[in-house]
Amino acid sequence: MLAAPVLLGGCAEFDASLGQQQAIVSFKPGTSTAERLAVRAACAKPPGVAAQAVPDLKKYPYALEELTYTVSKASNAQIANLSKCLGAFSSVEGMTLQDSSDDS
Repeated sequence: MLAAPVLLGGCAEFDASLGQQQAIVSFKPGTSTAERLAVRAACAKPPGVAAQAVPDLKKYPYALEELTYTVSKASNAQIANLSKCLGAFSSVEGMTLQDSSDDS
């Protein structure tokens, strides 16, 4: 009977990930890590928008090829503000919204 709580716990984690929306930001070729970090810092300010934590760039030098913002709690207006902020940087190629369950 111990297996049931473990299974339910797994379902709860799966359910929690449903409906989690992310904004994935891509950059133009040649964009420096410093510029990517500047974009990350500048555009994570609207309420409901949270930038993904930055990993150790010495271990994972390509970790910032794309930026990920969690926007699950952001309104359409807040997502529009994020898009506007990103548009102010010539190094940003685009932004795509996706459901976190789309990760593969």
